[in-house]
Amino acid sequence: MTSYNPLHDPEKDAHPVVPALEQAIDRARKVLAEKTPANIHDKDEMIRAAYGLHYVLTDLLAALDAKRGERR
Repeated sequence: MTSYNPLHDPEKDAHPVVPALEQAIDRARKVLAEKTPANIHDKDEMIRAAYGLHYVLTDLLAALDAKRGERR
């Protein structure tokens, strides 16, 4: 057992619905724009940015895999 909580646990954090690719791209762009001005010296802002970007990147990759007919 780890002494920390990982950013992502595939067994607990699986996304049951894969978004359409265009939706995933739009959401990734929106979140990236929202997180860009985050203060790199603010730990809480960096945690929120990392989690938000991780979440949309996971969706984006799942949508790309689905578009190619792959399943992970």
